[in-house]
Amino acid sequence: MEILKPAIAGTMESSDAQVTIEPGTAGIELTLTSSVMNQYGRQIRSTILETLERLGVASARVTVVDKGALDCTLKARVECAVFRSCGQSAANIPWGGAVR
Repeated sequence: MEILKPAIAGTMESSDAQVTIEPGTAGIELTLTSSVMNQYGRQIRSTILETLERLGVASARVTVVDKGALDCTLKARVECAVFRSCGQSAANIPWGGAVR
């Protein structure tokens, strides 16, 4: 999928994550801030990058502020931000089908 415009998904509440995605020029540029970075930083980064790969995103600037979100929440936030940035209508979004 091609990232066409900036988009945000999620909140800054506890146990959630805010994902911001923008068009990029050179692959995936990931900026990650997390309240549990020391314990789960590698797993969070892996989940985000894996989800972007499954969605076919090859170039984007992604900023994630994590407040202790579970993997399923991270996947949902990334998926939502990508679909919003692609300008897909609600009728065409394959929720749950793109991310397993």
